[in-house]
Amino acid sequence: MEAAKQDIIPVAIVGLGRIASLLENDTLREKPCTHAGAVFANPNCKLIAGADILPERRKIFAERWNVPVYHRAEDMLADNPCKILCVATYPDSHLFYCRLAAKTGVPVVICEKPLADSLKAARKITALTPKIHIIINHERRYSADYNEARSILMNNTLGKLLSIKASLYMGINRRLIDVLWHDGTHLVDAIMFLCDVSLKHKRRFGADLLSTSGTAFLYGDACCRKSRGFRPEAATAGNIPFCIELGAGRDHLVFEIEISCSFGKLRIGNGVFEVYKSAASPYAEGFRSLSKICSNFEGPTGYFAGMLADAVECVRDRNHTPLSGAEQGLAVIEYLSRQF
Repeated sequence: MEAAKQDIIPVAIVGLGRIASLLENDTLREKPCTHAGAVFANPNCKLIAGADILPERRKIFAERWNVPVYHRAEDMLADNPCKILCVATYPDSHLFYCRLAAKTGVPVVICEKPLADSLKAARKITALTPKIHIIINHERRYSADYNEARSILMNNTLGKLLSIKASLYMGINRRLIDVLWHDGTHLVDAIMFLCDVSLKHKRRFGADLLSTSGTAFLYGDACCRKSRGFRPEAATAGNIPFCIELGAGRDHLVFEIEISCSFGKLRIGNGVFEVYKSAASPYAEGFRSLSKICSNFEGPTGYFAGMLADAVECVRDRNHTPLSGAEQGLAVIEYLSRQF
């Protein structure tokens, strides 16, 4: 019994806002949907403390999770040594807290996206990884529907990858550049994950990224890495063209990726999971059309739970490579930084 207790992994959180805890109150979201919720649901972990500069956030967190709270993360870690530190603060502080974790002997950090607020800071965080594991909350890498979609593409179910289109609308009055850096990090990483590509920006049309209205179109090449098991026949030689449509002025959320292949296509996003395959056309002789063979994804996706499980593996196995590590987070920042 004592050995089992020692095996429980202590987890602390800095930044006690929405993604740390408050979103657990959203009745429509799949649970767990926060760092604290994921820790509470994982039998291998125990939430031991939280830190935030705002007293009201500390009060809410302490009452919800019954743990001590601190104004400063330094004091929290001094009083409560942990094996996993969740950094749920603004991006401009991520480098500070990752360095603090490395300095105080925390072996694993789960860091919110984006990895940092600049390419320089992102590179400095990534340079810490020989000393500590850093997992980035690009949650779709852990989501069952995105892993199913990746398997479909990887196994040549739809033929060769030929083009990628994506759309992101996240508010009426937000600047396009803010949407791209805050929510577009997920979109960019999801494209890289699904298709096993790196993204190279080429040009931009439409609205200025500093605008709070209009639509911008980001064009580029998706460069195949062919490093994770894609069948040779599924990998297109050379680069795959991609386009990201980034829109303001909409009162609705859209997060979608459409991947066109030689004999089918796949659409995935928030509330979207569709697979189409080529079949004899019912509308004209001698032609082929796309027929929908899958229109939804059944069951929970386990996105937050999977991320914490990956962190647990990093604690228990120093040689474990996380699915969403600092290297992947840096690749997103490198793409975003090319927009100016």
